[in-house]
Amino acid sequence: MMNVNLYIPTLNAGDKWPELLRALNRQTYPVNRRVVIDSGSTDETVERAIAAGFEVIKIAKASFDHGGTRQLAIETYPQAEVYVFLTQDAIPADESMLMNIMVQFNDPQIGMAYGRQLPRAGATLMETHARLFNYPVRTQVRSLEDAGKYGIKTISCSNSFAAYRSSCFLEAGGFPLGTIMGEDVIMAGKLLLKGWKMAYVGDACVYHSHDYTIREEFERYFDIGVFHSDNRWIFESFGRADGEGFRYAKSEIGYVGRRNPFLLPKIFCSFIAKWLGYKLGLVYRILPKDFRRAFSMYKGYWDRL
Repeated sequence: MMNVNLYIPTLNAGDKWPELLRALNRQTYPVNRRVVIDSGSTDETVERAIAAGFEVIKIAKASFDHGGTRQLAIETYPQAEVYVFLTQDAIPADESMLMNIMVQFNDPQIGMAYGRQLPRAGATLMETHARLFNYPVRTQVRSLEDAGKYGIKTISCSNSFAAYRSSCFLEAGGFPLGTIMGEDVIMAGKLLLKGWKMAYVGDACVYHSHDYTIREEFERYFDIGVFHSDNRWIFESFGRADGEGFRYAKSEIGYVGRRNPFLLPKIFCSFIAKWLGYKLGLVYRILPKDFRRAFSMYKGYWDRL
């Protein structure tokens, strides 16, 4: 078996944290080192992590950076063949979660892999559809050659559950510093451009979904727009997913409409919020700084600029 380190950024992980720790203890694949990078939790997150055998790196809340904080964790504890990252709200669905994602690394061409996300217990129809649409059952391996077919979707990933071959990770320069989001997508793009492949693993599952408000959808897509504006090399290298937004909207209307048509007005408001947020994010440089912060989900990002 390959040597694996597991890293989880945390901040007040809350009631789900013990459930996540218990699920990790049931994993059949052994983990060499477990690491929490905590950004100033005031609950029992750190104490519970230590009791579960985690090493803990403490940083100030204001210094959290999506790529930089994860990079710090690896630089502090780098000795592993594969680096696995979870978020504090991604709960392993079964004891084979790690085993199933690690199987992909038996292929020496795989540089990274990410797992399937299932809707959490009590998820709304919109949450459930998002997970079913974006995380199918079938495992898929993608390379740079697939860019013509999938466009930017070629490097779709998720930092909620992803694994990186350490040698490839280092070759690609590690996680970027100072990005508003999407450090996992940047790494996927770099790896594919260097000739490696990535895997989406349909049988490596976590429970992870969010019930965003309309405002939160706007903020999230504003940040996606900012990310794309700052990383136009992604469009240049992988193209765009033309029609993907329309395909998603059509699918969501059908899925939700058949089950609860009274939610359709909310869905249309959500579409408008996402579209407007994304378009404003793409041109964020012309907006006053106060507007950028107000429109963003990750407001602390703008405080560091």
